[in-house]
Amino acid sequence: MAGHSQFKNIMYRKGKEDAKRGKIFNKLAREIMVSCKQGVPDPAINSRLRTAITEARKSNMPRDRIERAIKAAQPGAADGANYEEVRYEAYGPGGCALIIEALTDNRNRTASELRTALSKNGGTLGETGSVAFMFNRIGEILYPAGVASADAVLEVVLEVGGENVESGSERHEITTSVDDFGPVRNALEKKFGEPESAKLVWKPNILTPITGEAAQQLVKLLNVLDDDDDVQNVTGNFDIPAEEMERLAS
Repeated sequence: MAGHSQFKNIMYRKGKEDAKRGKIFNKLAREIMVSCKQGVPDPAINSRLRTAITEARKSNMPRDRIERAIKAAQPGAADGANYEEVRYEAYGPGGCALIIEALTDNRNRTASELRTALSKNGGTLGETGSVAFMFNRIGEILYPAGVASADAVLEVVLEVGGENVESGSERHEITTSVDDFGPVRNALEKKFGEPESAKLVWKPNILTPITGEAAQQLVKLLNVLDDDDDVQNVTGNFDIPAEEMERLAS
């Protein structure tokens, strides 16, 4: 009986992992489809599509699933849903600011689901512009530390107008303005190959410390948002101490 119970537990865990992987693939497929529709279905020309495909490969998304998403974005495709980008601004537990980016085929449904998720977990949905001023929109490019020396990376970035390079024992983190993101990425790829990650992100310019019950509630909220099929990214200005995060993770 013990062996049977263990087998059931293994199958249950695998089922949860498969379900989670399926949600991730669905989100990645949406990003690929929207990227294609906003440009051309060629990653060599369409930098956003190239980024989406890179993220998909990092998540071990099957090649045929990637190709299906690209085909679904073509005019007249039978299985091509019409997704649009929507940005929501919200306040989370402890007064922290949240930017929630979604790809949806139904704005009303998504807004209703987010409003419910926030209200049940100590947050509120705000108006457009209510928290965006607490963030800067920037380009972020990541390379493993072993790809080159800090000086070599900095030299390339300075030549093409990047804003900053922070090099550590694990990686090089390059930041750019939105306008310079494409040229800097292209120059780095030509010199060092494909990056670990390259995308536009929201970077908070002010942090809100969150501890105790508010931190616990915030982590729960983030898990709920991550589980929503329409939500692509959630960025916050919360600052939870490392020891608190370890406690909450356990």
